[in-house]
Order: sequence, then structure tokens, then C-alpha cells
Amino acid sequence: MCNILASPSCTFAAIGNLNTPLFQLYAAIKKASAQKILICQTIMILIIDDDIAVRTSLLLLFQNEGYKAVAAASQPESLELLAKNNISLIILDLNFSIETSGKEGMALLQNIKSINAAVPVILLTGWGTIELAVQGMKLGANDFINKPWSNEHLLQSVKTLLQLQQKKPEHHTRKQLDSRYRFKNIIGEDLRLLELLETIGRVATTDAAVLITGESGTGKELIAEAIHQNSLRANKAFVKVNLGGISTSLFESEMFGHVRGAFTDARTDRVGRFEMANKGTIFLDEIGDLDAGSQVKLLRVLQDRTYEVLGSSRTKTVDLRVICATNKKLDEMVEKGSFREDLLYRINLITIHLPALRERSKDIPLLVNFLIGNMKEIYNRPELSVTPAGMKWLQQLPLPGNIRQLKNLVERTVLVSRKDILDTEEFRSQLELSPGKKGNIQLPEVGSLTLDEIEVLMIKRSLEFHKNKIAKAAASLGITRSSLYRRLDKYNIPYDETSD
Repeated sequence: MCNILASPSCTFAAIGNLNTPLFQLYAAIKKASAQKILICQTIMILIIDDDIAVRTSLLLLFQNEGYKAVAAASQPESLELLAKNNISLIILDLNFSIETSGKEGMALLQNIKSINAAVPVILLTGWGTIELAVQGMKLGANDFINKPWSNEHLLQSVKTLLQLQQKKPEHHTRKQLDSRYRFKNIIGEDLRLLELLETIGRVATTDAAVLITGESGTGKELIAEAIHQNSLRANKAFVKVNLGGISTSLFESEMFGHVRGAFTDARTDRVGRFEMANKGTIFLDEIGDLDAGSQVKLLRVLQDRTYEVLGSSRTKTVDLRVICATNKKLDEMVEKGSFREDLLYRINLITIHLPALRERSKDIPLLVNFLIGNMKEIYNRPELSVTPAGMKWLQQLPLPGNIRQLKNLVERTVLVSRKDILDTEEFRSQLELSPGKKGNIQLPEVGSLTLDEIEVLMIKRSLEFHKNKIAKAAASLGITRSSLYRRLDKYNIPYDETSD
């Protein structure tokens, strides 16, 4: 059987009539291949490194991938090439001279950005100069890759940055977006939401690391799923990890897996979350809750795409898309020293901030109607509806719990009310029942906080009240000291081990 792409002479004999589906498929494939070749040929990559072995290796790598590439060994040579050529991307070694402080690399980066602020720059660095790489990111670099690098990882970063560079923001209606992407579970037509969906559609097909921020209940997990479903990895695994629920002692086992006998309770081998997500997407929720030690371990695997299974010395490689989410302000945590700056730069090539539901109140009727539509089937109540007055009242609520709280309120009202037409009073009665009282204690509104978040608040308040006395704090919470220690470990709450 002949290869229709490789052998044109046998192609027409094999496919016959020009109007046959096979010929049309052949033509489409050839056109796509030609377009890809044309795009690659218009891209030029500049490599700046004083090491001839590095320059030669990278030139061969990019040329084998179909890209044009040029190399420079010094600052004057690199600036000359930048001036004479339409450079699409730059690979810059921080130490491209005998002097190893990285100052020359930083100065060159600033010069490059002053000439062409839009050109993507990838820094080549070693673990010893990670802090220097972070400084470079602040000066406008887009990524940093460790030496010795993985060709696959470097190419993935290059392709991602080039794709982001080529894809320009567009403006579409919600109907147009739905015809192009898989957004059926995301409800809303607010302008900010449409801009957000535009961004998702633009970056989904790349492998860019995405950081999703926003208040609790705004739908961060739903956005992460949408990115995965619209990506080239859509038919692979989407693995969700709540980092806030993993204790420090179990982090390596959960994330990287373990072999039998690795520790006392390791009776069988365990596959880690990273291995489960290989070739797919891993969603790291509540990344702001990660302790300092676990942040270092996570940074290493995100940086090198390699890890070791607990109890084994064998290094494994992983190929995946990383999406993170948090309701915390990571910039402020970096300033306070509770979150690593290099990890923040590693996870937020693209940042998506979800607006609070009260900031897009015009979408509330759409959400309510969507929820009611689902509940008609779930609870077999086909006549369910909401009055205009009831809908207007719901739109005026502050909803600190956002979509999660709105769903909770609507569902509780449907379950409790015997009426099929829900008005203001039905919703108000359920909202008023949500704050519970016991003595002088005022509980938060349903949907505003999760059980874990309430537990963390109570533990911290008890420790503060009892001046970090573990025994007294445990007694006031109605649990044993060992139970409190387990919770302190689970939620990564700092405490003084000598306080008792």
C-alpha cells in the first residue's frame, strides 16, 4: 500500500477521482501541512549563549523542528542579529560570559526589551541561579528552563509562547463562542465573563500554565475543566487535587506515589497524582494553602517535569498541563514570605481572575433558570419557575458564597417550598434560616464557607485565645490533643511544639 503523503506518483492512482472523499482528505492534510511549514519558516529563534556546544545543540533542535534559528555568543552579536532579523523568540543564557553573576544577562535582557518589548524570552538557568531567573521574569522574561534541559520540555515552552504570540484577542458574542468552544456548563453573558471565555479559548490549545483566582464559589474548577476540554489533551486525564486537604507528611505519597514498604503503612504500591495526569491536565486547587516544604517539592517537578516515587530512586518523567487555583492573594503571600516567588512565576504564565457573582448580577437570572431547569428533572417538578419579583430580589443579594451559595439557596427553597412558582418570600424565608445561633455565636451564611474553612478558622481562633496551648485549645474544641495535632498537620497551621 502506498503512502499518499510521501509518494505523489502513486497518490492519484490510489485515490482516483478528484471529487472523492479520499482526495478531499488528502488535499486537506496537504494544505494543513503546508500551512504548518509556512508558519515555522516565518518564525526565527535567536539563541544567546557563550557555549558553542549549547548553541550547536539548540540550533539543531530547532532546525529539526522546522524553525529558522540563529545564534550569538556575545551581547554585541546578539543585538546586531536582533536589529537585522525579525526575531520571534529568544533563548537567553543568564551567564553568557566567564563572569557568573548573571549581571550581563540581566543587562542584555533589559536591552532586548527596550528594543522589542513584545518578543518572548526564555531564560536558561541552573538551580543555583533560580533567584536570578525570578529577577529576569520581573524584567519581562516569559519563562525559565533549567540546565541541563529536556528537549521535549524546552520545545513545549517554545511552542506555547509562540502560539500565545500568534493568537490575538478577538471579540465574539456568547453564541459565537459556544459555536467555537465547549463552554456549555459555564452560564453567563456578562462582558467580563465573555472576555474571560475569549482568553480561555485563546490559551486552551497551548500548554501554558494557568492560574485561576477568585473568591470561593465563583467556579474556578469549572473554568479549569473548560480549559482542559478545549485543549489538545481533552481526551486524556483531568486530575483534580485539593492541596488544602493533603497533609504535609502525605504530600509526596499523594502527588508522586510510593512503593510498598516506603513507610510503615505502605502495604501496597500507590500511583501518584502526577502519574495519573501524565499526557493530560493536573488541576491543583487551593495552591495558596501549600506549606513551604511542599512548595519546594512541587516547584522541582513543575520545573524539571521529573520526580521520584517515594521509596524508589528511579526518576520518572511527566508530560502534562498544569492549572492552579486559589482564593488567596499570592502576591501578598510572596511579600510576607509564605509563598515562593519562583513558584508563583512558574504557575502563572496566564492568570484568569473570576469576578464575584455580585459583580455580574445580570447573569443571576440565567444561572437561576439553569438551576431551576436541572431541578425540574431531578425532583420531577416540571412546573417550577421563579417570579420576576423573586428574580429581582435574588439579583440584589450580596452572595458572599457566589454561585455555590446561590445554588444552595435555590435548591433548598425548591426542596422546602410546596409551591411551584417561587416568589421573594420563599427565598427570603430560606435565607433567613441559614444563619444559625447558639448562644451568642453567629454562624456564617450557607455557601459562604466550606466545612474545612470553618474548621481552620475555629482552630486558629482557639489557639490564639489559649495562647498556643495545645491541650487547652483541644479541650475547647471538644477533641483530643492527638486529633488537634492531626488537624494542624492537615491544614498546615503553624504552632509552637514547645508550647505545652
